[in-house]
Amino acid sequence: MNKHPLNRRIRLAGLAMAAGTALAAGSAQAQDKGSVHLAYVEWSSEVASTNVVRAVLEQAGYEVEMTSLSAAAMWQSVATGDADAIVAAWLPTTHADYMERVGDEVVDLGVNLDGTKLGLVVPAYSDVDSIAELNDHADDFNGEIIGIDPGAGLMGLTEEVVDTYDLDLALRSGSGATMTAALESAINNEEDVVVTGWTPHWKFARWDLKYLEDPENVYGGAEQIHTIARQGLEEEMPEAYAILDAFEWTPEQMGEVMLMNQEDDADPYENAKQWVEENQDVVEEWLPES
Repeated sequence: MNKHPLNRRIRLAGLAMAAGTALAAGSAQAQDKGSVHLAYVEWSSEVASTNVVRAVLEQAGYEVEMTSLSAAAMWQSVATGDADAIVAAWLPTTHADYMERVGDEVVDLGVNLDGTKLGLVVPAYSDVDSIAELNDHADDFNGEIIGIDPGAGLMGLTEEVVDTYDLDLALRSGSGATMTAALESAINNEEDVVVTGWTPHWKFARWDLKYLEDPENVYGGAEQIHTIARQGLEEEMPEAYAILDAFEWTPEQMGEVMLMNQEDDADPYENAKQWVEENQDVVEEWLPES
């Protein structure tokens, strides 16, 4: 039996309101299999993955509710059982503090996406292949690195990169939107540009890009995105648990959905349903054998 499903829903709604977000109810025709509650953080990658998992669970006959929370609240909601699962756990580094805090209270189902990466990104046509080469081409890049929000962890790491490599390029803060706008403008004019980047991101699906080599390894190694479930889910909803456990895709597949979500008036849920419908060969690998 699910423990106090109404109370869980009320608490999730309260968490969502506290985070300034909304609780979205699934609209699928559930076949009396029950309701699965997914929490997520409002990153474009996690919006894509959580909506895809929602569409797959709905295809299998479940009703699905999604709650957008801060990263800390998202982890806590699974630990307390208010949410059934997340597919948005960046490990071993980004969410290390949360895993250390509640790891004993949740179930790690393992990697659902391998190949996440942080670094400096340039168009594939650029002659520069390494961060160590940037100073020799500083004028080509207008003496600047185009960054994102000043408080982002990626910006802190990039400041370390500037110091470690003694770069003559200034790190310019902005937002994810201004970063991709600068990238698009440079590519349209076949100019050099260097931006802070991470995978998965839809820009890799839209343009031919490359990471600059980081011989000093300031940005660190690749991370993975994990699926985390609440304790007791496997016993109470074994089929839903099996789907969550089997869910695994590639940065390229995620990039397709993220790119769809960049279109004007895009609906991430409708896009996820479309992707699931058009990729049933992939989806079948996540569904238990009937």
